[in-house]
Amino acid sequence: MNNPNVEDYLQNGIYGQKEIKPAERKKFLGTLRERVEGALTIGQVMKKEIYSEVKQWIQTNKDVQMLLNGNIDYSYLSKYTQLADQLKIRYTIVHNQEAETNVGLVITHPHAVEKESIWINESKEKKLQKKKSSSFFHKFIHFIKK
Repeated sequence: MNNPNVEDYLQNGIYGQKEIKPAERKKFLGTLRERVEGALTIGQVMKKEIYSEVKQWIQTNKDVQMLLNGNIDYSYLSKYTQLADQLKIRYTIVHNQEAETNVGLVITHPHAVEKESIWINESKEKKLQKKKSSSFFHKFIHFIKK
């Protein structure tokens, strides 16, 4: 490993510390993809209910931290900050005006975990909702036919 010289100090002073995978860090609210236990999109965070998967990610991994996108109105974030307080984990609201990301919440480890799937499967959720609504529709039609 090279010893830092004057040029390195100048570069760090002008441009800041060199960062590994800056685009990935911007997307995942300051952390790396390999450390993510699970993530929600902005739209998912803005839904009324808290996803049970988020609670599960936290309860099964006590060394995690919650990162929340500060570009989302706090009224949507408050339910997750309360959950973090309730489950006694740290949370940070990340305000980065320069980074554009569709990620609203990240549950992250301090070390790499390399999970294959970090997103909640929306298609499964939509199928369940569709099944519920279609069963109601069928019951209604059956009721009218009587």
